[in-house]
Amino acid sequence: MSLAALSFFGWAFIEIAGDVMEGDTAALDRAALLALRDAADPADPLGPHWLEEAMRDLTGLGGHAVLTIVTLSAVAYLLLAGKRHAALLVVVAVGGGMLLSHGLKLGFERPRPDLVPHGMRVYTASFPSGHAMLSAVVYLTLGALLTRVERRRHIRAFLLGTAILVTVLVGLSRIYLGVHWPSDVLAGWCGGAAWASLCWFIALQLQRRGEVEAPS
Repeated sequence: MSLAALSFFGWAFIEIAGDVMEGDTAALDRAALLALRDAADPADPLGPHWLEEAMRDLTGLGGHAVLTIVTLSAVAYLLLAGKRHAALLVVVAVGGGMLLSHGLKLGFERPRPDLVPHGMRVYTASFPSGHAMLSAVVYLTLGALLTRVERRRHIRAFLLGTAILVTVLVGLSRIYLGVHWPSDVLAGWCGGAAWASLCWFIALQLQRRGEVEAPS
């Protein structure tokens, strides 16, 4: 299952990247951003003011500071539970995913949207969305890896469901705030999900060989 997910999300990322480079997503990207803005004032996102503030809060869940805290907390939990190898795997998986995300952004160098005013400051290139990809890398990787050290099915479902929900909300917040094209976010999700699937597969193989702790 993890290899199938890796193949699907990896293929999807490549397809989106190709379409972006050829300009095939431009019309849809523009339409989606404008659909979330007041037609009379593109600087004003649709919805009440509290929604815009909520989106800023949600987008923070994909920021480096929050992701670092989440990762360190997960590592601490695994160490306290006596799962040292699983903790090391988390560090390698998340660190590798972050390096991959930054490398892709440097490689594509797509400009940020200039169609609507940004809802917050941005400093890097646009494709793929770093917040979308890094939230997928961290939350989906942690969700996948933690399910490999948890036997109870309802807890595994909760962990994965929460990881997916947070990842989706972070990506949507980037589009709503006008700091990313929708194709940036979709590519970020796919890239992050592909990496998480790879880490899930590796964790399973290592666990079967006894190199990563089994569920308890």
